[in-house]
Amino acid sequence: VQLQASGGGLVQAGGSLSLSCAASGLTFSSYTVGWFRQAPGKEREFVAAHRSNGGRLYYSDSVRGRFTISRDSAKNTVYLQMNSLKPEDTADYYCAAGRAIVSTISRELGYKYWGQGTLVTVSS
Repeated sequence: VQLQASGGGLVQAGGSLSLSCAASGLTFSSYTVGWFRQAPGKEREFVAAHRSNGGRLYYSDSVRGRFTISRDSAKNTVYLQMNSLKPEDTADYYCAAGRAIVSTISRELGYKYWGQGTLVTVSS
């Protein structure tokens, strides 16, 4: 199983970026998929998740209304559209897949498979 995240880069505050996460050896539609991020010197934190089989969407309070998680089953790819970016959104962003349930949707233990990070830098 391999998850490949891409799309990170440098953007000015107020701008947008779209991250992608492509999977091989795993069918995303059968898993809960999530995005986490880790800023320098901080612990990794939950950003967004999408329950399997067209289930509910979840967002952290800090990104709700600005970020959108989605998936394309035909491409076996998960996306994170990030709008109105702020300097505090600067971090390495990680995609993940697992059997997370409601109680673990925002916790790393809910996800078995992880991609490598893609760096997002938001300048002020």
